[in-house]
Amino acid sequence: MERPADLAAAIDSAAETLISVLDSAASRHQVPPTQLRVLALISSRSETNVNRLAELLDVVPSSASRLCDRLEATGLLRRVADPRDRREVRLVPTPAAETLLRELAERRQRAVQVVLDRMPQRVQHDLLSSLLAFGRAAIQVPEQQTDPAARTA
Repeated sequence: MERPADLAAAIDSAAETLISVLDSAASRHQVPPTQLRVLALISSRSETNVNRLAELLDVVPSSASRLCDRLEATGLLRRVADPRDRREVRLVPTPAAETLLRELAERRQRAVQVVLDRMPQRVQHDLLSSLLAFGRAAIQVPEQQTDPAARTA
């Protein structure tokens, strides 16, 4: 089966629409999107310190540290000494942050479900199959091959 010429554009458009749906679910929070992203990154990586966070965000460590200062001031983040190396400081989300992230995930899923409920059941099934296949294919491709320019070089 031949790939439609506009498939990549359609996926890009769908991704933008999905981001809009997800952002609208998150807009009720008082926590800025960048700080939510920091909390999500730290929550999913238990060994994160400020330098690693800076790498993940592609910012300088001082910027990452200021973000952490703001989160710490609002009670969403703690800095704790690493038990293996007391010179290392780990970033740990507080229980309030974990609750916030869980509630946000639930709201985002409900917002997506509202859209899915407008789609026929068969289309929902096809979408699920396609997304799973897309995820598997993305994992199988080495990073340098995802850049079209790298493939033509």
